[in-house]
Amino acid sequence: MSDFLAAEDRALLERNGLATFDALWAKQLDAVDEPNTSRGGWSSVFRLELDGHGYYLKRQSNYLTRSLHRPLGEPSFSREFRNISRYRKLGIPALQAAFYGERKVAGEHRAMLLTRALDGWNDLDSLLEQWSSLSDAQHRAILLACGQLARRLHSVGQVHGCFYPKHIFLQATGDGYAAQLIDLEKTRPLLFGWRDRVKDLEPLLRRAPQWSDPQVRQLLAAYLEQPEDSELLATWFQRLGARRSHKENR
Repeated sequence: MSDFLAAEDRALLERNGLATFDALWAKQLDAVDEPNTSRGGWSSVFRLELDGHGYYLKRQSNYLTRSLHRPLGEPSFSREFRNISRYRKLGIPALQAAFYGERKVAGEHRAMLLTRALDGWNDLDSLLEQWSSLSDAQHRAILLACGQLARRLHSVGQVHGCFYPKHIFLQATGDGYAAQLIDLEKTRPLLFGWRDRVKDLEPLLRRAPQWSDPQVRQLLAAYLEQPEDSELLATWFQRLGARRSHKENR
């Protein structure tokens, strides 16, 4: 496949001499964490600052994931980039790619993904840590944003696969919060109706013990577009509770 270079980022990258695979691969940067060395290769993430704009540059070598469709393997970033592109096409709010490319060099399979940093956004995990200090209006706005994000995702037939607080990013707006998703590698089509939807939503609730039952109902009301006292919402609340109990008691 040919390299992808987003039109919105082309001028900035060209101005800094970073509009090609080789230039981005050679750029000296400090990693933001320890490289992942599983799968027989390595994968690492770097922070890149260009004229006041933040990016995250991900590089990997021989870091392959296998599936029925690609039994010989492909870079995990390839699947992530494919899902980023799918989310954009479907109108699901999510991180945006600025560059993607692959190279095979002397038996080494390299892949690189550059995404725009979500500067000015907070992951839901950090907001949960300060949950008790937030106002009731902030609580309701955050729950509304999360419920609407999940509804948008599932309504276009996608399952995130890691719908966790650390993968949901929020930004305060004039009248509430905007929300979007990161870490799209495990996204897949929604195939099994409400079972897939419950399976996708339940980990979020399990990782947000700060939320009371009434607050979970507020989220479900936004997700289902139903009143908080509706029979449909009560059924979903029961389904999610049953799956959560099963997971916690395994």
